[in-house]
Amino acid sequence: MLVRLHDGSAVDAEVHGTGPTVLLPAAPEPVEGPKADELRRWGADPALGRRLIDGLTERGLRVVAFDYEGHVLAEPKPDTLTPDNVCADILAVADATGSQRFAWYGYSWTAVSGLQLAARTDRLTALVMGGWPPLGAPYAAMLRVTTATHAMAVSPPAVPEQTGNAWADAEFTMPEPAARQFMTLYRGLRDFDERAALAKVTCPRLCVVGGADRITYDERWGGVTVDLAAPVAAHRAELESMGWEVHVLDGLDHMGAMQAGTVLPILAPFFGRALSEENR
Repeated sequence: MLVRLHDGSAVDAEVHGTGPTVLLPAAPEPVEGPKADELRRWGADPALGRRLIDGLTERGLRVVAFDYEGHVLAEPKPDTLTPDNVCADILAVADATGSQRFAWYGYSWTAVSGLQLAARTDRLTALVMGGWPPLGAPYAAMLRVTTATHAMAVSPPAVPEQTGNAWADAEFTMPEPAARQFMTLYRGLRDFDERAALAKVTCPRLCVVGGADRITYDERWGGVTVDLAAPVAAHRAELESMGWEVHVLDGLDHMGAMQAGTVLPILAPFFGRALSEENR
């Protein structure tokens, strides 16, 4: 079904399976063709969304899948992709699919969105943040990266000599409106109070991150290191004392830790425990 979002555009949402609901911002159908080849070059799985859907529905869950990331890249929201509007979009999907109460699994910036959502509503039955630390997160570094990305979109640089680092060697192709929307998002998070937000999250919660999840960007991309593993390791004891379940996956980078074969053995049991308690 098509769900109308904050800017008047619409995203397609699919419902799979029966049982407690998990909202999953992932493409329900595998990506094919040249786009699939590009994803594989970066270490991503073109069929990730489908694998997650199948793995979770097999465990008795109702999965509402919608490709939010793909949608905002195809229909950018350059000045309106704010934390408030992202949360409004997610709740619009929940409302349209009859999901009054639901769990959330997001990875990377959709994990950022999940924490924003959990701090704004009591409708979450469980929260899983993948590839993003709940505490000590690199919001300032990501603002620098997205600001640099936008600058390149305005004035694309020459392709540098190849270094063998995919992140450094990538040819820049993002349109200006798409780049600007992510700068808008992280600008909206400049004054975000993590501890105040975490105090509002009372549903079962889990964080999973690769132990080698850190990316060093060259000067084109802001000249910063975005370290997502170190904050989780540094704050692990504190997060666990707050009630978080924490998994640091040794040796895996950002792409490695998001693969279905890696996260499903963690997600499925967690949702099984969390959502069975919700239904008692």
